[in-house]
Amino acid sequence: MKNFTIYLVILVFLFVSKVLGQETFESETKRIANKIEKITKEEKEALKEEVEAVNVQLSEGKITQEQADKRKKELAEARAVIMEEKITLAQNELNDLVQKKVDGKIKEDSSRVYMIRWKSPKQHKDSIHGEKRTTSQFVFAMGLNNTMVDGKLQDSNYSFIGSHFYEWGFTYNSRLMKNDNLLHAKYGLSLMYNNIRATDNRSFVVNGDQTDLEVNPVHLTESRFRNVYLVLPVHLEFDFTRPIEKNGKTYFKTHKSFRFGVGGYAGINVKSKQILKFEEDDLKYKTRIKGDYNVNNFIYGLSSYIGYRDVSLYLKYDLNPLFQDNLVKENNISLGLRFDLN
Repeated sequence: MKNFTIYLVILVFLFVSKVLGQETFESETKRIANKIEKITKEEKEALKEEVEAVNVQLSEGKITQEQADKRKKELAEARAVIMEEKITLAQNELNDLVQKKVDGKIKEDSSRVYMIRWKSPKQHKDSIHGEKRTTSQFVFAMGLNNTMVDGKLQDSNYSFIGSHFYEWGFTYNSRLMKNDNLLHAKYGLSLMYNNIRATDNRSFVVNGDQTDLEVNPVHLTESRFRNVYLVLPVHLEFDFTRPIEKNGKTYFKTHKSFRFGVGGYAGINVKSKQILKFEEDDLKYKTRIKGDYNVNNFIYGLSSYIGYRDVSLYLKYDLNPLFQDNLVKENNISLGLRFDLN
């Protein structure tokens, strides 16, 4: 718990630094986010059309309900894989940008912020005359990842620094009350990457219906276990942005002040993979072993965030265990930074 407290303090410090330098960082991030947003929209629409086609077949009696459910799951998994492949390059660029910001390599540029503020088409659409009740955001999150057993972190099994998570997706934000800006419904589609790095030269081994951590006979320089999920997150967001009065009319904005959200997520596992690195005879090897590893096919959990403007501290916890039938039930938990970019 001592290590966890230290990293929590570091995350709070990073959160404060992000808030202070948000405008310039946001303008750089949006340049990359536009690429991912387009891919996300296209794949989401494509999946919607494919699911509708399955529903038509079901209504016409050409397939059974069981066949329809199976087909929908296969389509969702296929689209998630396609989306992942298309986004990988942009993700690397985005990760590099976030790291540069954390390292303090991105400096404030007031002239650049001024140009974006006045010339960006999206900014013009968000002007006071173009205020909308439902808006959309690109979401990117990253931070620490681990598992819990009976309320205790498994800090002896998995490295704190090496175990991390990433999430990116597309959300809609709808104001629930016509004349009040406090309550918003936030919902969308996200890809979650949960990584855990085993300690003490161990790796995962499948023994029947059990997935165990065992000492590897080869000296490993890295042992990482990755699970990828396609999820539907839903949050109730409390936004304390004050309304604007102009010409006797009231206008509502979002993400301009403090806000917090509570909710959850549910989805499916689209990939499980173990990545092992080792050296032998002065040669470096990297193996990627895909399989189900007895991982739960579905995921559901609780999540919450609290922040200022576009940046938040983000916590999520899986209610179902990572592995289906393991004697010890390990539930994934993540803590990090979340960016909701209009």
